[in-house]
Parts: sequence; structure tokens; C-alpha cells
Amino acid sequence: MRLSAPIYRLKQQAKSLSKQRGIALNIALDHMARKEGFNSWGHPTHSARDTSSSSNLLSHFRSGDTVLLGARPGHGKTMLGLELALSASKNGDASAFFSLEYTLEDIRKRLNVLSQDQKREADKIHLDLSDDICAEYVIKVLKCAPDVKLIVVDYLQLLDLKRSTPPLDHQVRALRAFARSEQKVMVLISQIDRSFETKNKTHPDLSDVRMPNPLDLSLFSKTCFLHDGTVEIRVNS
Repeated sequence: MRLSAPIYRLKQQAKSLSKQRGIALNIALDHMARKEGFNSWGHPTHSARDTSSSSNLLSHFRSGDTVLLGARPGHGKTMLGLELALSASKNGDASAFFSLEYTLEDIRKRLNVLSQDQKREADKIHLDLSDDICAEYVIKVLKCAPDVKLIVVDYLQLLDLKRSTPPLDHQVRALRAFARSEQKVMVLISQIDRSFETKNKTHPDLSDVRMPNPLDLSLFSKTCFLHDGTVEIRVNS
């Protein structure tokens, strides 16, 4: 289904609606989605990205990669992360999705855009929504599931939210080392700073990554930035 305006325009309209009516942004986003003929906001972002399939994106990754997947809110980074896990599953590789951000109901809402065949594949994804998620936790779980080849962590900036967890840089180094030693693909979903929206760029880049705490971004072997339904992939050299 063709959208009446680019995703970023629809999101701007939703923000205005949110302020005018005093309603939550997610409610305003769903309202805009219904005007476009979709049930919820996840549907148009999924539709807009049809030309950049997750299976094609997955082909750019290699065993041992640590990938940063970034986008501004509302541009579908969580859905793309789920689609990557789904594509890996369809290719015969077990996958895992760890989230500190979403509830099971949130994930199910996003999976509602999938076909019935895709939903059956989605049931094979190891889904972990524990409040204890950090690098140590992820590695511990994966050591008990050696068949998992692709891991998605949602999201980067929450990994060191608890004072009891190591600094973010330390955790990313641990995840990177694990991905390399066990030949897995580790995808970390990342927030993008809102200042990106004031810049004349088609996609975010590493300079736009929101970093409340120090992190060496050269630890990522590849970057994947999503904006307005298109994806830009780069080797981080």
C-alpha cells in the first residue's frame, strides 16, 4: 500500500496531533496509521521498507560481525531487528531476540504485520524479555543455546542502566569478543540523537548515535542505519 507521505512527514503530523490533543505520541502515531489504512504504526513502517528486505540485509553480515542498527523512534528499528531474526530462522539458523524495552504484548503487536507462514517462523525465535539483560546475561543464555547464530539486542543504551552492570563499553567489548569467538552475528539496536533531525542527511551515521555513556564505536564491524523506509549499510573501518 502506497503511503500519502514519507514516514518522517507522517511522524511530524503525529507529533503535532499529540500536542494539539494532549495525547500520547504512540496513540497519535496509531491514529496516523489508521488514516493510511493500517491497523497500527508498525504496519506503515514495515510497508515502506518492502524494497529493503531483511533477507537482503542479512546477506551483508558475516559470522563474527558485531552490527549497530540505529534509527530515530518510529522508523522501525525494532521491527527490522525482529525481521532479521525471522530471516535467519527461515534460512535454517536459530536466532534470539533480547529486549529491555518491550513487553511480550508489544512484540506481538509488531509481529501482527507478518503473514501466517512468517508468524510460524517467528515462533522459532528465542525471545527473552528479562529485566536482567546485560552482556553477561546474554552470553550466559547463548552458551546454553549454541545453535543460535544471530542475536538481536534491543537496545544498546539500556544495557548499563542498572548500576550493578558494567560500563557500556565493557559490555560491548564482551559481546564482540563472544560473537567473534563463537562465530555469531551480534546486532545491537541503538537510539539516534534527536539532533539528527536538524541535519541535512538522508541517514544517520555514527556521529548521531545517542551516547549517554562512553563507548568506542569502532567496536562495531558494520553499521546499519534506517530512515524513511530505506537502509544504509556500511563497513565500519
